Amino acid sequence: MDILILGGTQFVGRHIVMAFLASGHRVSILTRGRTADELPANVERLRGDRGEAGGLDALAGRSWDACVDVSGYLPSAVRASAEALRGRVGRYVFISTASVYAEPDRHPVREDDPLLPPAPEDTTEVTGPLYGPLKVSCEQIVQGTFGEAATILRPQIVAGPFDHTARYPYWPDRASRGGETLLPGDGSDHVQVIDGRDLARFTVQVVEQGIGGVFNLAGPRLSWAQFAQVLGIQEPVWVDAAQLEALELGFRELPLFIPDAAPQGGLMDISAERALAAGLTLTAPEVTARDTRAWSERADLSYALSAEREAEVLASIRAQP
Repeated sequence: MDILILGGTQFVGRHIVMAFLASGHRVSILTRGRTADELPANVERLRGDRGEAGGLDALAGRSWDACVDVSGYLPSAVRASAEALRGRVGRYVFISTASVYAEPDRHPVREDDPLLPPAPEDTTEVTGPLYGPLKVSCEQIVQGTFGEAATILRPQIVAGPFDHTARYPYWPDRASRGGETLLPGDGSDHVQVIDGRDLARFTVQVVEQGIGGVFNLAGPRLSWAQFAQVLGIQEPVWVDAAQLEALELGFRELPLFIPDAAPQGGLMDISAERALAAGLTLTAPEVTARDTRAWSERADLSYALSAEREAEVLASIRAQP
């Protein structure tokens, strides 16, 4: 099959490109050419920025069996690509996010749960509070344009090699240093991610099999105590949420930690039953951790919680009566 990827050089897109190639398909990518490109030479590079006038000129007169939109954040850009490709791609797969849900305290969060109100289509900036509403707007554009030929994928936090967000990689990197390790909560809260390679394989599957609809993508749901075991942490020091707040340590410093009872706790309880029934396969958590560490030890990532700051926090905790 001939596949067009909007994006494709970084993290999730890179995994998707590699998965299509591994399945024997021909891949073209449309990118702005501003980020490092380590893809194989047999990937066709097309240059363009759909957010600008003439930014889709490289697609003129071409058709593909499917388009996978990895880089759709602003509704105006997604509108441009969806309308330009209508009638020229057999399926439009939009990579959305689990952050579209309006009630993220539900346990579990399912595809038919209420969504956030869509952001205005003329929004020009992606911010934290607008991220979910913007993706809702983009989803609606794709569904309205392609109907049954639209597939919406809503991944949980994505993990694995090539993850320059430095969220998941913090944990296998920290575990590799050994010693007393600051861990959030008491071990009973939960953490859940989706390996980028699992997301990529499922993307190939929905294209090959012509599967439409909306799918949450999430991996195994582990307690933090189980996650610590997966990581191989030998000396955990558990710090409850109240202490963490007092120490001004949050999601940025201790990524992936959302207490089960928090207003967003359902985001660590995403149901992937529909995708699993459709053929989603999951990588073992131990493999995700191992492979992420093998990549990240050479990736020169930086983290909000330095080793020095962690040592200070641990010392202050030990000093408490």
